Amino acid sequence: MITAPVEQATPARRAQAGNALQRLARVGPVVTVLVILYILCGLKNPMFFEPTVAMGLIKRAAPLMVLAAGQALVIIVGGLDLSVGALVTMTVVLAAGVSNGDPTATWWLLPGLLLLGAFVGLVNGLIVTRLKVPSFIATLGMMGILGGVVFQWSGGAPRGALAENFRTLGRSWIDVPVLGQLPYSVLVVLVVTVVGWWWLHRSDFGQQVFAVGGNADTAELSGVPVSRVRVAVFTVSGLCAALAGILLGGFAGVSAQVGSGMEFEAISAVVVGGAVIGGGRGSLPLAVAGALTLELLFTLLNLFSFPEPIRVTVQGVIIIAAVAYGGFRRRRTG
Repeated sequence: MITAPVEQATPARRAQAGNALQRLARVGPVVTVLVILYILCGLKNPMFFEPTVAMGLIKRAAPLMVLAAGQALVIIVGGLDLSVGALVTMTVVLAAGVSNGDPTATWWLLPGLLLLGAFVGLVNGLIVTRLKVPSFIATLGMMGILGGVVFQWSGGAPRGALAENFRTLGRSWIDVPVLGQLPYSVLVVLVVTVVGWWWLHRSDFGQQVFAVGGNADTAELSGVPVSRVRVAVFTVSGLCAALAGILLGGFAGVSAQVGSGMEFEAISAVVVGGAVIGGGRGSLPLAVAGALTLELLFTLLNLFSFPEPIRVTVQGVIIIAAVAYGGFRRRRTG
């Protein structure tokens, strides 16, 4: 009498186990690498296992994690945003030059910088959709424009200073039990990730993003406002770049090269998180996890005293390997 129920339950249990393995396969690679890198860093320096040090690591990676969230949207829709690094630099340099350390300017400067970032992203989106310029070329041109504006404004050496209350988000924290110090930047990353996850993976707009990235022509025939979707994701990417600049300025201070190369780091983070260059596939939370994975990788290289060129080389290898793997998966699945 016991045998029949056991035989009936076995297929259901197997199906549940199969579904669990499928979910693990989707999430597994970047999360597994993240955990392995963290353990290796901890074995090299046991201080990494301390909660305060772990929070400090996330605080250091927070600007790139926010930047990767915006870049993930652009890549999933089938584009690239190369202007984000220059926009990060412009945010920091402009904030220091305009406020000159005046704390009373922070309250209008923070929303003003976020609006500026969104405006730059909006212009990128309009150039791509209205002028039909490929996103790679459009944002590369914008990167040059922003770089020229920063150089003209600063003369190669940034002026002014950032007020202490402006730097609060990037370098301050609150005391909490167990963790000790919980940086504000970690809370910012958490909010960006949760909101971005819902917007991309649980809303109708997110479905439209994946549809446009998978096949824009088919999406348009299905009634999806392709141009509006593309403009929206570029606008959000610019907004995230400005927010990343605010966090980075608070953490690292003012520099004329503070955002240099971050556009490629963000692309690397997104592809490490499983997105495919060309669009149609990706995950915003995994892109954020990919940014933290890169930070752990670079930290591990520093712990083993590898020179800076090795870091650049590894980043290039990651991008090439991820794009090649994405192409292989597309060919394999047809």
